[in-house]
Amino acid sequence: MNFNKKTKELRNKILRTAIQAGKGHVPPAFSWLEIGIALFYGKILNLSPKTKKNKLRNRFLLSKGHGCLALYTILSDLNFFSKKELDKFAGDGSLLAGHPDEQIPGVEIASGSLGHGLGVGCGMALSAKINKEKWNTFIVMGDGECQEGSIWEALLFASKHKLDNLISIVDRNKLGSTDFTENNAPLEPLKKKFIDFGLEVHEINGHNVLSLIKLFKKLIKKKNNKPKIVICNTVKGKGVSFMENSKFWHHQLPTKSQVQKAYDELR
Repeated sequence: MNFNKKTKELRNKILRTAIQAGKGHVPPAFSWLEIGIALFYGKILNLSPKTKKNKLRNRFLLSKGHGCLALYTILSDLNFFSKKELDKFAGDGSLLAGHPDEQIPGVEIASGSLGHGLGVGCGMALSAKINKEKWNTFIVMGDGECQEGSIWEALLFASKHKLDNLISIVDRNKLGSTDFTENNAPLEPLKKKFIDFGLEVHEINGHNVLSLIKLFKKLIKKKNNKPKIVICNTVKGKGVSFMENSKFWHHQLPTKSQVQKAYDELR
């Protein structure tokens, strides 16, 4: 697969979906898109419409639920539901709400209230351990979300129970909803903090799909009684210059004069 082509195609779909609906968090979706592509198209999750209810399926949790447009475009592209559902995004009676829920095929939990996904993922990983099942749990969470105390409680739990079937991914774009993370509750030195909590920590370019696939494959095979966490260095709003790395672009949508510029850059 041409991952570069797929990335551009899905970024265009994300933007078009949000503009058509008049709502949606575009920059947070752009931020973790390559991570999602690596997981879903790189044969990491091995999830499909046929296996979505299989007891032994891998679990994927998008804890940063506001970035759901990336997940929705991926799931529709892989035929978990009709592509026409994107045209109804966030409308009355739509399958696809502004935050994901488990009524959507391919979605495991309702998310968007930040700080919850990792705790749920720990429970899933522990159940697999208890039942001696070989599936893994993957979680994508935001770095602003890592300012929540519940994240650190869950990490203590994961370390205590040696959940080496738990792979957590931090979308480290260094921005929360209104400001840079280091201007609020500073996270650095983030890698050292994770190590001190008993995790195996990796740091990587979150926009390099091939490198992500290689790392995820390695982590799936590695069983050393340590939960894994991957710090993915990303750019919020990746792909559109006026959105990139800006604290003013979280909820906003492009104005009429900006829309064509955004499409031109994504093309």
